[in-house]
Amino acid sequence: MEKEYLIKKWLDNNLSDSELEAFKSLEDYDALVKLSNYSKGFKAPNFNQEAILDTIISQPKATPKKENWIVKALKVAAILVLCFSAYYYTTTLDTSYSTDFAEKKWIELPDHSTVNLNALSNITYNKNNWKTTRDINLQGEAFFNVEKGSSFNVITNNGTVTVLGTAFNVKHRDNFFEVTCYQGRVKVIHKDKTTILAKGETFLVVNGIIINRSTALDKPQWLSNTSAFKSIPLKEVIAEFERQYNVKVTTKNINTDLIFTGRFTHDNIDTALKSITLPIQLTYTKTNNTIILTRE
Repeated sequence: MEKEYLIKKWLDNNLSDSELEAFKSLEDYDALVKLSNYSKGFKAPNFNQEAILDTIISQPKATPKKENWIVKALKVAAILVLCFSAYYYTTTLDTSYSTDFAEKKWIELPDHSTVNLNALSNITYNKNNWKTTRDINLQGEAFFNVEKGSSFNVITNNGTVTVLGTAFNVKHRDNFFEVTCYQGRVKVIHKDKTTILAKGETFLVVNGIIINRSTALDKPQWLSNTSAFKSIPLKEVIAEFERQYNVKVTTKNINTDLIFTGRFTHDNIDTALKSITLPIQLTYTKTNNTIILTRE
């Protein structure tokens, strides 16, 4: 029998018994069977076009869904709430400036008043309400030169300083609170005590003890990279030295409540250390970022 004849009848599934035996004896039999098995997996499903068309036509037409007016109102209200929240957040957001170890920073406020921040200090204020409320929160030390206008308040944990237009310095550390007036007048409220300072006067609180003193200077010396002290505990001097040079100072057999008068520069660490240690007969050693003070 001819090969093509047998294959055609086999594809039509119309082989007789004798023809099937002849087909199985073909040398291409195994390959033809495998091909047939693979092709079955790709056979397209039956498609009844008329039935599907009838199904589509018989479906009801979708009508546009009317949106309830309450839903619309709620959407508008939600948008308004979001807008109001964004406005409230931006208008109540505070502006902050801070300094790191051995860093000073000059800031101009919205009314052109200025602030000089000493090392490791921070101020916070709201510039959007500045025209009506000139309040600044201070941590650390800052020198203020204030333009005339509404009341200007510097708020610290140890007290509040209020002015109308003046130049003054505020230093607020752990157990140290100092206000010096360099121009005009300032009002200092510390706990239940109110003190008015004129030019050249200082209000100082050290370890809870109030000290009043005067100064002949026109501005604080730290603005010229020098820290100056008059009858101040040594531990306050050491703390300021650490802030200006970003070092750790440890002491051995030294009373850090010892009263110190003097100054040190911010530009040379060895010169600064000699300025502190020589007047009170101390020695120092430096190891990496640590300085050890000892009694001679």
